[in-house]
Amino acid sequence: MLFYFFYYLFALCLNLILSFCFMPESNSSKTYILPPDTPDSIVPKAVIREGWLLFILAIVQFTHIIDFVIMMPLGPQLMRVFSISPKQFGLLVSAYTFAAAISGFISTFFIDKFDRKNALLALYFGFIVGTFCCAIAPNYQILMLARVLAGAFGGVIGALVFSIIGDVVPEHRRGSATGKVMAAFSAASIIGIPVGLYLASLSSWHAPFYALAGLSLLVLFIALKFLPTMRGHLTNAVQQNPVKLVLEIITNRNLVWALLLMIMLTLAGFTVVPFISPYMVGNIGFAETELAFIYLCGGLASVITSQLAGKLADKYGKQRVFIYSAIFSIIPILLVTNMPRVPHYLALIITTSFFIGFGARFVPAVSLLTSSVEKRLRGSFMSFQSSVQQLASGLSAFISGLIIQKTAAGEILHFNIVGIIACIATVICMFIITRLKVVS
Repeated sequence: MLFYFFYYLFALCLNLILSFCFMPESNSSKTYILPPDTPDSIVPKAVIREGWLLFILAIVQFTHIIDFVIMMPLGPQLMRVFSISPKQFGLLVSAYTFAAAISGFISTFFIDKFDRKNALLALYFGFIVGTFCCAIAPNYQILMLARVLAGAFGGVIGALVFSIIGDVVPEHRRGSATGKVMAAFSAASIIGIPVGLYLASLSSWHAPFYALAGLSLLVLFIALKFLPTMRGHLTNAVQQNPVKLVLEIITNRNLVWALLLMIMLTLAGFTVVPFISPYMVGNIGFAETELAFIYLCGGLASVITSQLAGKLADKYGKQRVFIYSAIFSIIPILLVTNMPRVPHYLALIITTSFFIGFGARFVPAVSLLTSSVEKRLRGSFMSFQSSVQQLASGLSAFISGLIIQKTAAGEILHFNIVGIIACIATVICMFIITRLKVVS
């Protein structure tokens, strides 16, 4: 009972934080108004508060992030229920990201030819269907197929969300806007994961997916009613052969650096994240029901620090803030992956520091990515970049699954090797980000 009292107290604090973050601005410059000189035939006039637009994008991001991250804390339960190895679990995590990589690559060819609203709603509906299929999956093999379906639609949603931010938010406020939407990742850790684990403990691992499908359906109706038509990018849409479009992206030096940054940044995070829960259970002594504390504390801290990182990036420069955040993040990576059996409170401090560093470096990086591409290519590039990111996520989890071993007693071995790989990737990121240039 004490756990749930503190949980709902933290959830209330989060609600107040988000209410403040998304409070409507009195300044009219914070209102998104479609360009007055754009022809009505291309872009119907529409007005929406920037804060309200960001809130809708954030709740869309919130639900599809939960669908991805909920697999990680469910890892110990899934490995026990299905009697699978860390390698098989890593493949289950990778299935989502590999499917997302393929669909992201395909969407590169046509995503900029559609109204942003219509594209987002179509992808989100497919994501809901995939999530529901996860809920009704009876075994490991069917769950794998359901994860592929969910990833095929969900993986493109994030790219489209950040394309919309790049289209409608001026560059000097883009870091802050990105931080607000990326707070959905922290919110998913604070609310989604603890609730999902609680539902799983009450019933089974199926329950979180049933709940998420229902919540996503509600969000779909909200987006359908309140999102404005967004066709401004069509005035500069790329009308060329798809092969030439991809060639234009991969032959642009600035965009190649952006892709390399995302690959290394993903490798620096997702080699470690999927196996934090199994490591905490097998090596530190956490019960499966106690894993919620890790994501609750980490999410609550990073929901604040991620937005702070966005504001600092706008004020002091995205490269500078990223480098400082990346240097800081190396310390908790090494601590998490080399942690001996320590008291739970100390383990929570270390894991919370890890999630703070994870979010603080990601915000300025994503903000810079959206600014490194011309508007006419933004949707296509963000889809292509999302494909690369998802592929890197899948490979990261798969590589970790190959390195990490599990003893008969349930202990996780060789997690420290994964930590070294993550630190090397982080250092490479610091070099790459100095090569990126803002063009839009």
